[in-house]
Amino acid sequence: MARNVGTISRGIRCPIIKEGDNLAQIVVDSVLTAGQTDHFSLRDKDVIAVTESVVARAQGNYASIDAIGQDIKNKLGGDTIGVIFPIYSRNRFSVLLKGIARGAKKIILMLSYPSDEVGNSLLTYDDLDAKGINPYSDVLTLERYRQLFGFRKHEFTGVDYIEYYIKLIEGEGATAEVIFANQPKAILNYTKKILTCDIHTRARTKRLLKAAGAQIVLGLDDILTSSINGSGYNKDYGLLGTNKATETTVKLFPRDAQGLVEKIQNDILKKTGKHVEVMVYGDGAFKDPQGKIWELADPVVSPFHTDGLIGTPNELKLKYLADNDFKDLKGEELKAAISQSIKNKAKDLKGTMATQGTTPRLLTDLLGSLCDLTSGSGDKGTPIILVQGYFDNYTND
Repeated sequence: MARNVGTISRGIRCPIIKEGDNLAQIVVDSVLTAGQTDHFSLRDKDVIAVTESVVARAQGNYASIDAIGQDIKNKLGGDTIGVIFPIYSRNRFSVLLKGIARGAKKIILMLSYPSDEVGNSLLTYDDLDAKGINPYSDVLTLERYRQLFGFRKHEFTGVDYIEYYIKLIEGEGATAEVIFANQPKAILNYTKKILTCDIHTRARTKRLLKAAGAQIVLGLDDILTSSINGSGYNKDYGLLGTNKATETTVKLFPRDAQGLVEKIQNDILKKTGKHVEVMVYGDGAFKDPQGKIWELADPVVSPFHTDGLIGTPNELKLKYLADNDFKDLKGEELKAAISQSIKNKAKDLKGTMATQGTTPRLLTDLLGSLCDLTSGSGDKGTPIILVQGYFDNYTND
């Protein structure tokens, strides 16, 4: 009998994960229990995805603002520091800024405008046009910014991030000075010791600053790459990918979890005989059309995954085939022709016309986005996602 359903994404409920829990066992048990209660079975090439949050929580990968401040002081000297290009986020950056300020006497906070790297807006381009401001060249002081634009609150959060960040810095006993610029070298008129807080553009920012004569240039990925007084750490990403845990602690991006995804894969194989793929996922990579926010505040969508998730889709565009190669066919004859094209498709379709309009992204980015939307960020209680049928095509029954 033909199968009439394609890809299915299921949120899987599980116990609340705490530090020290056997996460692999919890994931396997939760998926198998859900299958029994909701009457579905696993298939080969199903994908089990686990949110990075519970992986880091099970690892106990947390750090305090004291640990952050100590590492900042050790690496940047503890005096005046330029902190540039942070994103505007209470969850992602507020606690980090407290820690950074704890490790310095003065912070020169350089904010990008009209929005941050991931699309959180202070202003709009229309605002800039109305005032004759060129964001690619103009450097604004806080006083000049307020004269031009006044006080603005974020559309969704209702927070004036400029005032909020100043208060966080001053609350840790440091002096705050705010400027607005989009050219990294603008900060060098204020200090030669820089912490760049951008995520996906950090390598370029570091390169430009070093070429322009900066004395010390570090990124968030260079802070807490090793433990400070027993703190959590991440040797690959440092403070990138952190989330607020409490007012004085952050949960770091998970580390050393390749063994976890492989163990889940092996345990499922032993218990069911099915070869599934497994991944750890964070933020999905998609953009909100209303707020213009690009969701990806983590350094990568999937830091750990099994080998079967490496690569990009290799798909034909059905509507292209229907409108071009087989435009004169209908019904069962059209179905048979398209099915045969799929069965005979080359292993690498890159560059062929029949692939135009398919999504040229990594499998882990596509799946991670699907999983992030399925699990949500609130109280759904489904940090495990089971995706079935993702690797199927029109010919699979």
